[in-house]
Amino acid sequence: MIRIRAPQETAAGLFLLALAAVVFWQTNDLAVGTVRALGPGMMPRVLASLCGMCGIALVVFSLIKDGAKLERWSIRGPLFILGAAIVFGLTIRPLGLFVAGIATVILGSLASHDSRFVESVVFGVVMTTFCWLLFKVLLSLPIPVAPWLLGY
Repeated sequence: MIRIRAPQETAAGLFLLALAAVVFWQTNDLAVGTVRALGPGMMPRVLASLCGMCGIALVVFSLIKDGAKLERWSIRGPLFILGAAIVFGLTIRPLGLFVAGIATVILGSLASHDSRFVESVVFGVVMTTFCWLLFKVLLSLPIPVAPWLLGY
């Protein structure tokens, strides 16, 4: 009989395997291409394969080595991280990168009990400025910066 000696690692490994399976399912219709001419499905599938291998390793090691028991999960972290991603998607076009980026960082920081509002605002301003420099200035991507102030 197989005995799970590290339930927390088993749960993490099964989650990674499920994530890899979803990525493979969702990228099924994308062309993989070759090593010389990468297709749009190559990178997601490579990352999903690595994720799946890590999941298999976690499950195997959870059967061999003793580990932590499965503890109760707080819904706060996943809820605020998912909420931050949704807020970013809904606010990037109408409000622009400056508002969406700072709001995303502040909302994402609420996932932790240890976060401080002023530090989150400062970090949000710094990260949003970095994203503006990288994506808008250096890469010239058509990302709205502050349409309510600058137009586009």
